[in-house]
Amino acid sequence: MHILRSLSLLILLGSGAAMAHGPTHGPAGSDAPPAVVAHVMTQALSDYPGKEAMMITVDYPPGGADPVHRHDAHAFVYVLEGSIVMGVAGGKEVTLTPGQSFYEGPNDLHTVGRNASKDKPAKFLVLLLKDAGKPVVIPVP
Repeated sequence: MHILRSLSLLILLGSGAAMAHGPTHGPAGSDAPPAVVAHVMTQALSDYPGKEAMMITVDYPPGGADPVHRHDAHAFVYVLEGSIVMGVAGGKEVTLTPGQSFYEGPNDLHTVGRNASKDKPAKFLVLLLKDAGKPVVIPVP
């Protein structure tokens, strides 16, 4: 339960996303509605001491977006519904549809994360492989 509370606080503070308590503000300097993040599971990886896998879902409302951030983790994104635009510093923006995936490394700066549609929602699953107890989202000023 402590991990879930920590995850909720980190996501709310770090990415402007909302969990079960309702929406917060979207990305800084933006009128975009915030993403809604839900914790799916966290599992210690006994073969890799000190590491854990965490799964979350992210729902982008129409026009929704994330602020610039990073993860001190390997992040594997899998689109479930709708269409999203993703990008990291130094890379190309890509538009993804259901069944497509995206990868962010531990040192990547996530510069673009948004719903490609202004009138339809989008949803994706994220698998994070990270150090146990480390924050999920690291805000970038």
